[in-house]
Amino acid sequence: MQTSDLLLEYVDLHGRFGFSQDYWVIYNSKGEFMSEDGSSNEIESIFPSIGYGPILRPSAREAYSLRQQIFEQVRASGQIARATIARTLDVSPGSVTALTADLIADGFLREVDGGARESSRGRPPVALELVPEVLRVVGVKLSDNRHTAVLTDLGGNLLADAFLETKTDKKTPDDLLNDTKVLIKSLCDSAQISQKSISAIGVGIAGIVDCDTGVVAWSPLLESTDTPLGSLFSEYFDTPVLIDNDANVLTLAELWFGAGRALSNFVVVTIENGVGMGFVSDNQLFRGAHGMGLELGHTKVQLDGPLCRCGQRGCLEAYLADYALAHEASTVLGLSPEKPHNLQEILKKLYKNASIGDQNVRTIFQRAGRYLAVALSNIIHLFDPELIILSGQLMRYDFLNAEEMQNEMRALSLYHSRHETRIEIQSWGDMVWARGATALALTELTKTVIVEGRQKT
Repeated sequence: MQTSDLLLEYVDLHGRFGFSQDYWVIYNSKGEFMSEDGSSNEIESIFPSIGYGPILRPSAREAYSLRQQIFEQVRASGQIARATIARTLDVSPGSVTALTADLIADGFLREVDGGARESSRGRPPVALELVPEVLRVVGVKLSDNRHTAVLTDLGGNLLADAFLETKTDKKTPDDLLNDTKVLIKSLCDSAQISQKSISAIGVGIAGIVDCDTGVVAWSPLLESTDTPLGSLFSEYFDTPVLIDNDANVLTLAELWFGAGRALSNFVVVTIENGVGMGFVSDNQLFRGAHGMGLELGHTKVQLDGPLCRCGQRGCLEAYLADYALAHEASTVLGLSPEKPHNLQEILKKLYKNASIGDQNVRTIFQRAGRYLAVALSNIIHLFDPELIILSGQLMRYDFLNAEEMQNEMRALSLYHSRHETRIEIQSWGDMVWARGATALALTELTKTVIVEGRQKT
């Protein structure tokens, strides 16, 4: 193929979705997406130029109705012609025409000019895209000391964001509800909309969460256990509220808006207040039967080890989380255990001392890095992911993601030289957790309002 036969499109995604990088998308003269080796690919196998949401592969489509497949194809593509939808989904053009007509009549899709070219000649065909303003959703991340929230429309466009500083003490369900009220009011005031126009809310929280029932079995943020947080929030806000583990919502952010869109199998490991993990297999987030799946931070790495905040001993989190590092630092730095100290200031001092060669401090990071290497090698053995994404505030301390840590991980992994698992450090800001929570809300709306036609009464 000649260079002249290719069209390069530069895609700026910073402003719309908050991506950490931009992308080059390659088309051939027929308007088809191309791979790096010059072969033609269907849309589900590449990172789309516009759009958001998971790129469903054929094996994942069987669980959805054709109406939902079509809607999600448009969402993932940004703009796409009916003929391209029919080819990609391997269905008749007539079926696509009929179902897209229904989606247009319901106000979720609209026709636009300038879709991908079917040939090098003639006028580009009419394309389809989402109607962004028809629905609005909120995503909330509840944390130990700083809650965050974002407001987006159906097109994934960021309309407003907000944060709320909070005390690190354990909270009651009403405390979290009141904090969420403040956040949502701030979002609505900023966007100049009524709270009644919000169609769904997604919430991420640390702990063991049953996403189906909205029950938080345990969370370091809550005084109580088995808390029906979902029903409490839904009743007050009079709208669907979806609650999930915070590592899961961060993984959804990657699946819907980030590096995981073009992958069918990847893992996210987050290290900050705690240690969490999310796993996507065949474009689906794995949660387990009762919301307890993949609690990496509470896997045991040493029997009778240090006390974890969950109440048990020897958890991985008790060696890697910020509070664990700060506890060790208090002894090394000569800090009084009776005097309250700022956690972030301790970590900054710890990192500074390590940077200037304090061997006692470096030993703390080195031990944490070794435990992280063990955890990552176990993940590779159990799930064989295409990619492991390391995220969270502690990733800014390069002693945790140092080359020696990754080398040790590889040394502990079988056949690492034949099948290398990529490791990436994600530098999202703290609003990404809330962005991931919007995916919970959008998933619910896709299933109920858009596909089943059930509107909020």
